Amino acid sequence: MTNAGWETLSNQAIGAAGVVYFLALLVHLAEWASLRQPRAARTGAAGEPEPAGDVLVAVETGGESSQRTEFLGRLGVLLTVVAVAGHFVALLGRGMAADPNRVPWGNMYEFTVSGTFVVGLMYLVLMRKYSLQWMAPIVLTFVTATLMVAVIWLHDEVAPLTEALNSYWLVIHVVSAVIATGAFTIGGILSIVYLVKLRRGEATSGPMARIPSLAVLDRTAYRIHAFAFPVWTFAVLITGPIWAHEAWSRYWNWDPKEVWAFITWVVYAAYLHARATAGWKGRNAAILACVGLATLWFNFIGINYFSTSSQHSYAGAETAVVRLPDADPSLITDGSEPHLR
Repeated sequence: MTNAGWETLSNQAIGAAGVVYFLALLVHLAEWASLRQPRAARTGAAGEPEPAGDVLVAVETGGESSQRTEFLGRLGVLLTVVAVAGHFVALLGRGMAADPNRVPWGNMYEFTVSGTFVVGLMYLVLMRKYSLQWMAPIVLTFVTATLMVAVIWLHDEVAPLTEALNSYWLVIHVVSAVIATGAFTIGGILSIVYLVKLRRGEATSGPMARIPSLAVLDRTAYRIHAFAFPVWTFAVLITGPIWAHEAWSRYWNWDPKEVWAFITWVVYAAYLHARATAGWKGRNAAILACVGLATLWFNFIGINYFSTSSQHSYAGAETAVVRLPDADPSLITDGSEPHLR
């Protein structure tokens, strides 16, 4: 297959994955709707349903409702598996479309597609272990919306890696960072749901009754964060500085992305430390986890749009920008600051 063929396959696969993610979301929403308590019918003296005017109120048996809910749940999971598989094909095609072949992490579009893939995959991996089936509508909404943003606003044509990215450290650093990002996102969603449920109170019926208790939400969020933190530490404090030294001859450059990655590390370190030593649980821990999630995603996307000095600007475009503070301004004719493209 030609490079153009691989790129076409990648674009078609990501479109198909988006559609299937959306179908899975609709199925899970239907599953949640089927959990609503049916309206009880009034009964007459003989125990038969009593008509309300000209309309007879039907009584749905619990067995039929349970079977339909179970079927919709299994179908939603199956569609999610198919969508994640298509998502993987899109990433594979993206890497095979480049000449030479490379990992699909050359620009912001590819990072975003990879990040959402890990979120979807991690949900499927953790779903049975932590009984996270109830999270499906939230996770699928996040993945579908983020993919739409990537395809509509972030899409770039396939191109070779820039010189700074052309290193085996790209695989080590980005794999660990993306895995941690996916886990932190799942843990952050759990913390957000915890705060919502804390405000609304425990539900005893309907879809909200499916959400685990506050204690279970808090404990599961902590376990997932505890898994993600050492992976993020490896990405930010070990492989990142080593790669920076190889690319720029310095372990630390006070680059905006480096600074925000470290801020994220500090927030999550505070979250885990507070839980382990000060006994922080519940509301305070959930708020701190949400702050960490906000810093994580701002670093992932926001820096590329709000920073003009980041040496990581290649994460938002195919071409790297390298600042040259000693360049002669007279060589610039377009009014921009000295740089190389």
